[in-house]
Amino acid sequence: MDNQKSYIYLGLAGETGAGRVVHSGLCRLADGDREWEPLTRGLPEKPAVRALAVHPQHPEIVWAGTQSGPYRSADRGDHWEKVAVPDHGLPVWSILFHPQDPEVVLIGYENCEIYRSDDAGERWTRLPVSVRFPEITTAPGANPAKRVLMLDASVADPDLIFAAIEVGGTLRSVDGGEHWENLSHGQYLNDDAVDMHGVLVSRWRPGTVFGIGRAGMFHSADEGDHWRHVPLEPLNPKGQVYCRDIREVPGTPRKLWVAAGAGFQSDVGVLLKSSDGGDSWVRVDIGAKPEHTMFALAFDERRPERMSCATNGGEVYSSMDSGETWAAHSPPPGGTLVYALARG
Repeated sequence: MDNQKSYIYLGLAGETGAGRVVHSGLCRLADGDREWEPLTRGLPEKPAVRALAVHPQHPEIVWAGTQSGPYRSADRGDHWEKVAVPDHGLPVWSILFHPQDPEVVLIGYENCEIYRSDDAGERWTRLPVSVRFPEITTAPGANPAKRVLMLDASVADPDLIFAAIEVGGTLRSVDGGEHWENLSHGQYLNDDAVDMHGVLVSRWRPGTVFGIGRAGMFHSADEGDHWRHVPLEPLNPKGQVYCRDIREVPGTPRKLWVAAGAGFQSDVGVLLKSSDGGDSWVRVDIGAKPEHTMFALAFDERRPERMSCATNGGEVYSSMDSGETWAAHSPPPGGTLVYALARG
């Protein structure tokens, strides 16, 4: 492990529907510093950054997903270059370094496109994501686009890949992305429960998968064949918890964290934690009461005791002791709509 600083990377963005407010910018904050540093060199003008990922073995390598496709930095964000993905210029919503082999990179786009590289981003293949989505209702003013908000893959079976779709449920591939199936199976009655925001394949319990979304959390013990709703302390009149992000603690996969709130826009932001692989969940006291929905979580892969979280109202907090104590950061420059967070 080197002695270089650890950074928080933060991306501003917003929804892509007509008339929606969008903030822009990418910045970083070194542990111990007070002021955010805007990152611009090589990035598109006014980047809307909805995905960030730090290479798990080489923290100097950082990827960012923008409205103009993915960008990559080899020097912790000082300089950026466009990644030559043969995409359609659509917004990037998710980036995954495969947990078994980080040379394998997957990128999820709006309109449910997924691209895969097996050589660290030099060559790309568009995966044939052609699935029939469940019949759902969409509220007036909602975003109908099928966005790939999160991707995850199994360490035990590297060909087992999942994707969380907003709005569209959870997708699964058992052959590395050559074929996909929708796992909703008609068990949901409306778009609440197929408005999925995240998916996590447990490294602690092979076969266990968690899905999170507008209707809360779902658990599968058989790689997604069957699901049950996980009871969480309700935060809204529907008796639900709006879950936005889910992460395992690097190196301690029985410990899980979830960023949540009462709704997409709400006056309450919470962190939920499980120390037993998801069997039970508790609300974490961070020493403050965030006034917006908690939207993003990030861990330093090589220093997992260092973690950060952010709301979609611009509130950012960090812990240097595995979540025991927390400190608030100054708001990021350029806006408050935090859509992406990473550490490394």
